[in-house]
Amino acid sequence: MKPMQLRDRWVMVTGASSGLGRQIAIVLARDHGANVLPVARRKDRLEELKKELETSYQVKVEPIVADLSNLADVDRAILEATTGRTLYAAVLNAGVTHFGNFHDLAWKDFEMMLRTNVSAVVRMTTELVPKIEAAGEGGGILLVSSMAGITPVPYQTAYSGTKAFLIHFGAGMWHELKGRNVSITTYAPGGIVTEMTAGEDFESLRGWLMDVDAAAREAVDAFRKRKYIHIPGAANRMGAALIRFLPQRFVTGRMAATYRNALVASAAARKL
Repeated sequence: MKPMQLRDRWVMVTGASSGLGRQIAIVLARDHGANVLPVARRKDRLEELKKELETSYQVKVEPIVADLSNLADVDRAILEATTGRTLYAAVLNAGVTHFGNFHDLAWKDFEMMLRTNVSAVVRMTTELVPKIEAAGEGGGILLVSSMAGITPVPYQTAYSGTKAFLIHFGAGMWHELKGRNVSITTYAPGGIVTEMTAGEDFESLRGWLMDVDAAAREAVDAFRKRKYIHIPGAANRMGAALIRFLPQRFVTGRMAATYRNALVASAAARKL
């Protein structure tokens, strides 16, 4: 298939009130002239984004307020995005994490993570693929996973597991959709400078984090080119290639030590 042509077409972006999702919405409007359907829980943030994009880039923006941990909201967001317009593409970015000991993650919070990071993505993909394909314009879906889905990340154990599901789900769907008039790409960034990594626990890890605009631009570029799985940043790609030659237990152990030390340092700083 040819690369996507996003100008003047409607693209849905979930998790668009902050972080990578917000920046992807900006890149779509700023660099590609796309109309945006930003989806998130915080109405005020979405209205601010709408004003910014419409004023700065002369595109159309129609916010959809929805909590994607709630199936009823997921279905309503799908209905709103596909009613009265042709939806060309969707960026399924919304996600939540937990950084800390696994047993500090309450069951209700794990269930909310699972619904947001996994169930909502599968539901939206299931419903949107036939709609985007039927439109006949050659659109597609971008699944935002993480490098944490490629290599297990202790102290983000549950989050890492949900992102691993997206890697496998997206890769499988890429092959199932091959040759059809719709595509799916999986995006697997490492750490990014966003609200999700703004807390004290990430302080000692901050040097690893990627600029959010650079991450968003790579995401949209990979999406347009209909890549299979894309890891942004040369250092991240090199690291992902190298760890294939090392025992997973060793790599995960090093990751565990790094994250454990970050948590210990954060706890010590809070006591000062």
